Amino acid sequence: MHTFTLNGKAVNLNVEDDMPLLWALRDELGMTGTKFGCGIAACGACTVHIDGVATRSCVMPVAAVAGRSVQTIESKDDPILARLQAAWIEHQVPQCGYCQSGMLMAATSLLRQKPHPTDADIDEAMTNICRCGTYQRVRAAIHSAAQAEGGQA
Repeated sequence: MHTFTLNGKAVNLNVEDDMPLLWALRDELGMTGTKFGCGIAACGACTVHIDGVATRSCVMPVAAVAGRSVQTIESKDDPILARLQAAWIEHQVPQCGYCQSGMLMAATSLLRQKPHPTDADIDEAMTNICRCGTYQRVRAAIHSAAQAEGGQA
């Protein structure tokens, strides 16, 4: 049995220790906003927060999150994520949208660490792959979200 906090609520999950967190979230807990992309932590589609740190869930065994806090794109009480989601819409960031949940989670972590990131900070932190190539819109949306609400985390 693996116990952890998911989006602010305690979860008990009876799965194999080595099951990737991605599949535990999607298949066992119904959190389908977290996407499968590559399975080797290269693309970022599966990005979630573990104890506030952006983490690729496709290679994280569920046993490693026991007693920890996991946040997915489905989280409802994160003001930074909400500002980013609004900025994503304002700047028309998504095209196909597949990578967007991972992008948003990575961007949320960035703004939590650096409320007013430079372009270089964004380029360094945003290692997610977008096949549609909306990187300029991602950067604009992150700057917009940083300015909203005074950029307060």
